[in-house]
Amino acid sequence: MKYLLKNLKHYKKESILAPLFKMLEALFDLFVPIVVSDIINVGIGNRDNVYIVQRCGILVLLALIGICCSFTAQYFAARASVGYAAMLRHALFAHIQKLRFSEIDTIGTSTLITRMTSDINQVQNGINMVLRLFLRSPFIVFGAMIMAFMINVKVALVFLAAIPVLSVIIFGIMKITSPLYKKIQGKLDGVLGITRENLTGVRVIRAFGKESSEADRFESSNGQLTSMQLHVGHISALMNPLTYVVVNLAIIAILKMGAVQINSGILMSGDVVALVNYMSQILVELVKLANLIVLLSKAMASLHRIQDVLDTEPSMKFNENADTRQPEKTENQGDEAVAFENVSLTYAGAGEESLTGISFCAGRGQTIGVIGGTGSGKSSLVNLIPRFYDATAGEVRVMGRPVQEWKKEELRSNVSVVMQKAQLFTGTIRSNLLWGNQEATDEELWKALETAQAAEFVHAKPLGLDEPVEQGGRNFSGGQKQRLTIARALVRQPDILILDDSASALDFVTDAALRKALAALPGNITVFIVSQRTSSLKHADRILVLDDGQLADQGTHEDLLQRCEVYREIYESQFKKGEMH
Repeated sequence: MKYLLKNLKHYKKESILAPLFKMLEALFDLFVPIVVSDIINVGIGNRDNVYIVQRCGILVLLALIGICCSFTAQYFAARASVGYAAMLRHALFAHIQKLRFSEIDTIGTSTLITRMTSDINQVQNGINMVLRLFLRSPFIVFGAMIMAFMINVKVALVFLAAIPVLSVIIFGIMKITSPLYKKIQGKLDGVLGITRENLTGVRVIRAFGKESSEADRFESSNGQLTSMQLHVGHISALMNPLTYVVVNLAIIAILKMGAVQINSGILMSGDVVALVNYMSQILVELVKLANLIVLLSKAMASLHRIQDVLDTEPSMKFNENADTRQPEKTENQGDEAVAFENVSLTYAGAGEESLTGISFCAGRGQTIGVIGGTGSGKSSLVNLIPRFYDATAGEVRVMGRPVQEWKKEELRSNVSVVMQKAQLFTGTIRSNLLWGNQEATDEELWKALETAQAAEFVHAKPLGLDEPVEQGGRNFSGGQKQRLTIARALVRQPDILILDDSASALDFVTDAALRKALAALPGNITVFIVSQRTSSLKHADRILVLDDGQLADQGTHEDLLQRCEVYREIYESQFKKGEMH
């Protein structure tokens, strides 16, 4: 609720004017039965056609004023609800950007997408309807009751009895359905998660012929969502018939009591018609209020889900007041670029450590290879250097300073990472490369492309650097995407470059040319190459061999062949024994 009030305060004027004009519209609606009563009692009773036409003109005027008030109210309600939703979406997106990998892993991508889209739309619709109806409907209900008492106190007691019964029905059903709507949104997360998996992994699904089983899995999850929606729908559906029964019983009572009053000369027939009209107005407004409460229940459930994300605090805090100067070298550090001291890492919710007791030191200008079996912790290790995750034990230093003492911008500008999965963004080749450095010149872009072995195919494109990049880079091959992402990282001109298995789609010739170009880069750039290929790491200054989260050994290619069984097994699986040296 605090986020609702926090953002709505920017739309105070709209939030006041929208219900105000709706109440004005409701006020004019309350005059209508009185005018109709006069037409029946006076105009028709006295056969005064002029009076009837005059009163009909008043009805038309009331309708026109009511329409103007309604349009004005809708305008302000739309401004407030759409503006609030825009601010909430911006705040949620900005907060998600602050979350670390561990929080995003825990919450889940599909859930975040649902909350950014469906949940915020539900909140927007809820605010719109609240501003339009939340005051109007009670105003009509109590206004109609007051008008009924002004006509006849005895008959108006029917209103006094019917309204509490209707309120119990409406709010009782709301109390039952409100928590169920939150569960429905949770089921929607599951359906979205399956959909996302199937769309991103469609090639794998087809390759293994799993279309039918995945369709069954989706149908099962979607069936659970549908079943729960129907269950809530059945409960909500009770609202209209129950309210209609109560209102119609009240109308019967009004007609019966009104007939007695007419016979006694206390009431006129037009007054009874006015009372019935007021009861009908109450029925319509209570049905609107019931539907509003259902919508409001959905909106509140969605707002709580959004609030859960906004209340999730980033587990990782950066030192924004850190000294950005390079630390003085000590005897122990020398030309240290990256150092791990007894580092361990356990992911959130994991049962055991992914990395255990890792210690090594990488010098400035060195090339460090990282190799190991699947799940050995290669990506986990390099993700600690730019501080995507925090080590749960030990210390990670970059340029002689613990990573916790770096400003985020300074650390990320010193360390460039090329992820396992090549990711390009909609735009052009130029716009993607400029992610590395917005101020980079064309000469610097082409230089990065040449180092990444991407200049040749970019030159071949009709528009060169301005060649369009479609969503996810789908108009490029896997190897081309990998080379462009490497070029993007090089544009930043970092002190530390991490290639996390980012050359897996390259052939051996291109891979060798890439490594040669990286080795020829000016300056003391430290390169970490994570790879499954021993040939890609053969010429590294040091190779780290990981086995089940532990550092099995470290050294040069020749040294590891002699003494490290894990490395030798990997090498022999890729080359014949006779080719080992």
